[in-house]
Amino acid sequence: MNSAKTTRRLTAILAADAVGYSRLMGDDDEATVEAITMARALFTRQVEAQHGRVVNAPGDSILAEFASVVEAVKAAVDIQAELASSNKALPEHRRMQFRIGVNLGDVVVRDGALYGDGVNIAARLEALADAGGICI
Repeated sequence: MNSAKTTRRLTAILAADAVGYSRLMGDDDEATVEAITMARALFTRQVEAQHGRVVNAPGDSILAEFASVVEAVKAAVDIQAELASSNKALPEHRRMQFRIGVNLGDVVVRDGALYGDGVNIAARLEALADAGGICI
């Protein structure tokens, strides 16, 4: 019998995904691993600066939560601005851009992980965002 505690809460969710990650890996996997590592560090820094937490970062995706939608959007804007600035020094075919979706929704929390429609909607919004953009 599993005794893990499950709770519900309303939270702001940021879902992000790298655009063209498979192509980047195919072109130069070592440079892409270095770029995604740097991008994750940037996401973590900006999320924490806005009082959020990175919940999960599998592959080229990042999921974070915030108590405030304003803080989630501020983190997203700051992340995209910093990525755009760092991408200027790279050839266009090596630029790592992200799509970001932000949603305020109900989630199920279990062992620190987030589940439910709130997360699913954030992921759907991320997919609608332009490369380097944010969909709220």
